[in-house]
Amino acid sequence: MDRQTATAGADATFEQRPPRRVAIDRVANVALLALVFAVLLFQLFGWPLLLAYVGVAWWIVAPVTMLLVVLSPTHWGLIHEAIHGQLLPRHRWNEAVGRLLAIAFMLPFDAVRFGHLMHHRFTREPYDRPDVFDDATGHTSSTSSTWRAVSYYVRLLGGLYLAEVMLPILAYLPADVACRLVSRSVGAEGPVGTDVQRLFVAFAGDPARRARIRRDAALSLALHAFAFHLYGEWWPLLLATMYLRGLWLSLADNLPHYDVPLDVSGRARNFRVPRFWQAVLMNHHLHQLHHRYPTLPWTALPALADDHAATPPGTAAHTHYFRAALRQFRRSGRVG
Repeated sequence: MDRQTATAGADATFEQRPPRRVAIDRVANVALLALVFAVLLFQLFGWPLLLAYVGVAWWIVAPVTMLLVVLSPTHWGLIHEAIHGQLLPRHRWNEAVGRLLAIAFMLPFDAVRFGHLMHHRFTREPYDRPDVFDDATGHTSSTSSTWRAVSYYVRLLGGLYLAEVMLPILAYLPADVACRLVSRSVGAEGPVGTDVQRLFVAFAGDPARRARIRRDAALSLALHAFAFHLYGEWWPLLLATMYLRGLWLSLADNLPHYDVPLDVSGRARNFRVPRFWQAVLMNHHLHQLHHRYPTLPWTALPALADDHAATPPGTAAHTHYFRAALRQFRRSGRVG
C-alpha cells in the first residue's frame, strides 16, 4: 500500500515514533473542510454567476480573487492530511474526501500521494533536490548548471503545479512508454537511486492506479471546463486564480527543504508565522517536526514544538515562513 511503501524503509534517523498517541481533531478538520468546500463552490459556481448576471464593481474583483487564493494552503493541507491518513478516522471517508479535494485542485490524488510519501522516505536524495545546481564534486558543466537553474526557477514560478496537473497524461500513454519516461525523469543517482527509480517505475505501470488517475483526471477536466463555461468572458479571472494557486503550491513545496544540508535533522526546517497563518497553513511551517513524526495530525505539532523535553535539538524556528519563501530565489549550490 502507499503508506507502507513510504514508511517501510524510512531512515530511523529522521522518522521517529511520536512521544504520545494523538487522536485526529475531527472538529477542526470538519470545520476546515466545510470552509474549503464552501469557498470552492463559490469560486467555481457562485462567483462567475455574480460576475455574469448580477454585476460586480471592478474594484471588488481583485480583492475577492485574492481571498479565494488565500485558502489554497488550507486546501492543500487537507489533501496532505488525507495522504497521511489523518484527515478523518474512517479510512473510506479519508480516501474519498481526500480524492474529492484533489480533483477540485486538479491534482491526481494517487500520484501526488505516492510522490509525497516517497519524498518522506527519500528526503533530499538526488531526485529530490531541485535547488541544487552543482554535484558534490563541483564538476557539473556550465551548460548543465545553467539548465538546472532555469528549470528550478520555472518550477518555483508555478512549474511544479503545472507538472502535477499534466501527470495524468502518463496514465493515458501505453504503460511501457510511461515507465520509460518516468525512469529517465527520476534517474538512478545516489546510493538509493536504483531503489527510488524502481519504485517510481512500478507505480507508473500499475494498472489499478493508472485507471484511477484517468478517472480522476476526467472528473477534474469536466469540473473545470464547466466552471470556465460559467465564467464566460471572465474566464481569464478563473485562469489567474488557478495560476496563483499553483504558484503558492510550487513555492511552498520545497520551502522547508531549500538549501538544507543532509546532516540536518529531518533534512527540513521549522519556521515562524503569526497565529492566524498557523491554521491557514495547517502548521506546514513546522515541517521538520512533521518529517520526524509523520503519523501525528497537524493539530498536534504546536504542542510538540513547545514541549522542550520531547522536541529534538535543532527544531527551534527562527526564520519567518514568508521571508524564507522569497529566499528560495537565491541561487543555491551543493548539499552535503
